Amino acid sequence: MAGDPIKTIMLKTGRKRYRFVVDIGPDPKTGKRRQKTFTFDLKKDAEKELNKIRHQTGEGTYVAPSKVTVNQVIDSYLKGATRGKRRNTKANYGHAFRCVREQLGARPAQSVSKDDIEDLVDYMLTEGRKRGGKPGTGLSGRLVNLTLGRLRAAFELPVREGKLVRNVVALVENVSYQQAERETWTKAEVHTFLRAIAGIRLEVAWRLSLYGLRRGEVLGLRWEDVDLKARTLKVEQTRVMCESKVIIEPPKSRNGLRELPLDDALAEALERLRKAQLAESEEAGQAYRDGVAALEWYEGGQYLVTDELGMPVHPEWYSDEFGRLLKRAGLKRIALHDSRHTTLSLMEKAGVPISVISKWAGHFDSAFTQKTYVHANDEDLKTGAEALGQIYKIS
Repeated sequence: MAGDPIKTIMLKTGRKRYRFVVDIGPDPKTGKRRQKTFTFDLKKDAEKELNKIRHQTGEGTYVAPSKVTVNQVIDSYLKGATRGKRRNTKANYGHAFRCVREQLGARPAQSVSKDDIEDLVDYMLTEGRKRGGKPGTGLSGRLVNLTLGRLRAAFELPVREGKLVRNVVALVENVSYQQAERETWTKAEVHTFLRAIAGIRLEVAWRLSLYGLRRGEVLGLRWEDVDLKARTLKVEQTRVMCESKVIIEPPKSRNGLRELPLDDALAEALERLRKAQLAESEEAGQAYRDGVAALEWYEGGQYLVTDELGMPVHPEWYSDEFGRLLKRAGLKRIALHDSRHTTLSLMEKAGVPISVISKWAGHFDSAFTQKTYVHANDEDLKTGAEALGQIYKIS
């Protein structure tokens, strides 16, 4: 019919196709008019699509077809989400999308459905740890939910920009899982560990870990951060792992920058280590001084936790050595970071106010400290029973 926007295209083979050109609204960046050409094998399909586009354009809900991939959506999200973040934090954000990039990265974002995200979740829970094409085991529910949360945020940006019709990731529920309880030590077990490390070369390092410092904070301490006369130490930097490399970063937050007082046992252990390192320096001679000088040039300062040649120990060695010490002491296995949980829990049981514990730990919020780091164990139930006995005792 006259004025029909759908034109018939006759191919050399004699086959007919149906094409129309339609306005799809102004370019959001330039404001210039945009048109899009659509071609179909059947005229009824062309009519259906034309009516849908006109309706959506009139309502302002039309989204033009786009070849933007999931990888590009993720890259755009990370650009803003990690701006100003620590290098290690940026790496963690990127790592959360590893499985997404493997399974959906090359796909156009507009082609991804809710079912695709559900399949992604199943993959992460069963094979998510796969490396180099080898069969893998599943990721934890916590890590899967972390990925879903960041993927939802990534897909929300193109929705707001009018590049996606809807956020299909928001249609997928988080995984239900049982949070594993933290393994912590009792006061008696801490004493057993302290007796086991008494007098060893790096005793002060293990004491610092038991005083609630993070691994990176312990390994980042330099002698210039310690004032033995004032009995204080400053936490000003960390040595952490980032993409298989050891890097220097500031503490996790502004609250992580803190000055802590030293008790007698810790101060004495620091003095012993300092004397040991001076003796090692004299014995090794120029080899020791050259190594430390080169390190100071790149990283600044002489570190507390070093080997016998003055080189700072590797973070993974430190965690492994902690495990070896536990085995020799006959103690139950806990992760190195769980010593921090142990410390803050014991401080709370000793009656230290939660606000003080939070500041000691370098946290921004005492409620976070209480919820995340303070734990009770079976032995603590005895204390509860004794308290109830006193409360309900009839005199």
